[in-house]
Amino acid sequence: MNKTIKKLDDNVVKALTLVCEDAKSWAPGFLWLTHTASYDRFPGSLVVTCVFATQIQLQAAFDDELDKRLRREVQGRLLRAGIRLKDIRRNVRLDSEEACQAQDDGNWQKRLQRFAG
Repeated sequence: MNKTIKKLDDNVVKALTLVCEDAKSWAPGFLWLTHTASYDRFPGSLVVTCVFATQIQLQAAFDDELDKRLRREVQGRLLRAGIRLKDIRRNVRLDSEEACQAQDDGNWQKRLQRFAG
């Protein structure tokens, strides 16, 4: 990772860390988030995965439109870091620990690769 890409990734991490810590206080069942990106196709390749504990909590997040709030928060924080996304719906997805366990034996690396941008 060259210096420019490292700095860009650091800015992404800082922005997403703020979103993560905030979301824990207002999104029931939200546990953590992570991102993947191919920096030669950035920012279009950026995929942020927001993880809830269970499928029920994940569905409740959709029902309460917390998915929209998470997307707005991610978009706003990244924009403040100088990163503009064209279509936030493509860049942010929601998932659950329960689904990863059931479908990928808890292997998040394998699961994230399937959804990489």
